[in-house]
Amino acid sequence: MVSAGDAALRRRVQHQIIGGRKNMAKEEIFDKLKELVVDQLGVEEDEVTMEASMQDDLGADSLDLVDLVMSVEEEFGVKVADEDLENIKTVGDIVNYIEDRA
Repeated sequence: MVSAGDAALRRRVQHQIIGGRKNMAKEEIFDKLKELVVDQLGVEEDEVTMEASMQDDLGADSLDLVDLVMSVEEEFGVKVADEDLENIKTVGDIVNYIEDRA
């Protein structure tokens, strides 16, 4: 027989496994996003800061941003609405967006 405590523990573990990114700290989000940006845009790690402009500092064009958003959606399990994409200008904007929705 499963106790109420065991059932609650099982639900928490399942939630952590299924929603694995839910409890990520901002630093973890930034580190993983940095990997994606470096891989996709071919920039150096030290160029990727919270303040870095995706277009001006990192040289991303609109197609790069679409590809990056698709990777972000897959990696972090968030959906980025088209209208929200217009407000994302910096790496920090993406980190905050993920943190608010993950």
